[in-house]
Amino acid sequence: MATTHHDRSSVDIRAEAAPRLRPGRRSRGAGDPALWFALPALLVYLVVVIYPSLAGAFYAFTDWSGLGGASFVGLDNFQKIFTDDQSFGALRNTLLLTVFIVVVQNLVGLGLALGVHSKIKSKYLLRTIFFAPAVVSPVVIAFLWKYLFNPDPSSGINALFGFFGLGFLQHDWLGDSKLALWSVGFTVVWQYAGYSMVIFLAGLQGVPRELEEAAALDGAGRWHRFRHVVLPLIAPAVTINLMLSTIGGLKLFDQVFAITNGGPGYSTETLSTLIYKQAFVFGSYGYSTAVALVLAILVAAVSLVQLKYLRSREVAG
Repeated sequence: MATTHHDRSSVDIRAEAAPRLRPGRRSRGAGDPALWFALPALLVYLVVVIYPSLAGAFYAFTDWSGLGGASFVGLDNFQKIFTDDQSFGALRNTLLLTVFIVVVQNLVGLGLALGVHSKIKSKYLLRTIFFAPAVVSPVVIAFLWKYLFNPDPSSGINALFGFFGLGFLQHDWLGDSKLALWSVGFTVVWQYAGYSMVIFLAGLQGVPRELEEAAALDGAGRWHRFRHVVLPLIAPAVTINLMLSTIGGLKLFDQVFAITNGGPGYSTETLSTLIYKQAFVFGSYGYSTAVALVLAILVAAVSLVQLKYLRSREVAG
């Protein structure tokens, strides 16, 4: 009997010392079916995303022309970006266009959201109208506005100005290097302001009406109620809109390529159009990948800094 008691005690001790799994969970090993089912997707991701990204980072330091071998050139491609007039101009245009889109698109979107959030009878119809351009292809919108920006006084925007007796405002919107970039920016804002409106509207609908009414009873005016009650509560919507518009502005390609193709001259050239032209027009794949790498780093850096700041403002709010 003593021996039997001793054996049972040893079994109990070993059972207690063994790692215990939580109910409903299993240890995942190499033979787990879930890992085998995920393997095809991981292989596709490796071939389609990871490998091209690493190869692109390598070719950014070469003079690869797309065919044959490539010679290592060090940082020459990156130096050219900041010394070449066309490349540096594309970087400057990208930053200017991004700032314009972020500021104007979000201000217009917020204004539209505040308008359709009111008790007007046509608010649902207006929401649909304002949001509709966001679901249309950017290329279609670009060609539409390319026609509206026609320099002919009898068509497009110039015809509208002439009809209202504002002929002095008629202009060659896309032919003037000082206005072409802002014309492209206006097109982007026109298309996506409704998209920003929807996100702001979702935030506004989550603001308790009682808080605004209490602030009004305390004597706060409309601006103070918006500044100190509404705005802090819609901070997550502000974060989302600023992030999306910033990333969209930095990598903008479709509208620029369809409306101006970077012209006149290089006045509307952006980093995205520069990447396309250097690779598929001039065959400078090494330099093109260097520009793409700079753009990727720029988008990542700006997004991370912006996200960290905006998140801190949400917490503070």
